[in-house]
Amino acid sequence: MFPWFGQLKANADVATEQAKAKYEAFEETKSKLFFEVKSAYYDLYFTQKAIDILLENIAILHTFSELSLIKIEAGLSSSVDQLRIDMDLADLENKLALLKDRAWYQTVYFNNLLNVDNSETIYFPDTLPEPDMEFSKQDLLDSIMQNNHRLTKLDYELSAFENKETAVRKLGAPNINIGIDYIFVGKSDNPNLEAGLSGKDAIVFPRIGLTIPIYRKKYKSMVQETVYQQEAVTDRRVAQTNVLESLLEKTYNEYRDANRRLDLFKRQTALARQAMEILQTDFATGKTDFVEILRMENKLLKYALELEKARTDKNAAQAFIRYLMGK
Repeated sequence: MFPWFGQLKANADVATEQAKAKYEAFEETKSKLFFEVKSAYYDLYFTQKAIDILLENIAILHTFSELSLIKIEAGLSSSVDQLRIDMDLADLENKLALLKDRAWYQTVYFNNLLNVDNSETIYFPDTLPEPDMEFSKQDLLDSIMQNNHRLTKLDYELSAFENKETAVRKLGAPNINIGIDYIFVGKSDNPNLEAGLSGKDAIVFPRIGLTIPIYRKKYKSMVQETVYQQEAVTDRRVAQTNVLESLLEKTYNEYRDANRRLDLFKRQTALARQAMEILQTDFATGKTDFVEILRMENKLLKYALELEKARTDKNAAQAFIRYLMGK
């Protein structure tokens, strides 16, 4: 018995498209893991940079503390300045302890993603690169719509259901029967039987026919089911497209915001350093009090942290967009 023309090909196409959909699901999982590794690395990088910045500021405050004690002994400064330094040092030490705890669990999370031991050394650059996007937002959206693994998976699922519909429709078509029948002929004592036929093994009769399905409602229901499945996949694809477009808008805005903050805090840091140099000179000559130096030092600390946060956010935004693009 042979199925109707095209049914075997339709069944094979269903299996092929389903296999492609599963492969895209695998690629999506792989791309997501790569993004999670990058994101975890950027988080850990920022925490380590924050620790370095705090340690540097703590060292500076200790230097200020020594200068303050000298001025107090010389009667040129109030002991209140020393108390202010001690309070700032206590705050920084507390923040440092918090950051070290955060760095530890971020390290554990990062190493678990890589499936390596926590004793492995993680290396960080002096500073993260600041590459700009190579394409416009519209070009990025077009690339996402074309290459995103979730959308491609849904495309293959839709194609599989379309081929399944074709295969199901052909189930209701006639089946072709081709075969042979034979009759075994033994030796006969009948004197009237021709001598050439007596004792022959078989007489062969070719046979061809059609088997026509009777219960058509079953096949119509199966076809309707595949149509509903196609509609469901189409709706899911539309919803996923809207989600991806919204994610790109949000992430691209975060990328632009990070760029603006990079430019801002580079300028602010440079200005704050100039102001600090002037204040230190004025403090040494008694032209300003210690409060102004502490205020400026706090601003320098804030700007340094914000600058590294902007670098981290820019790289994280780009990594997420590349993930949406299926990379």
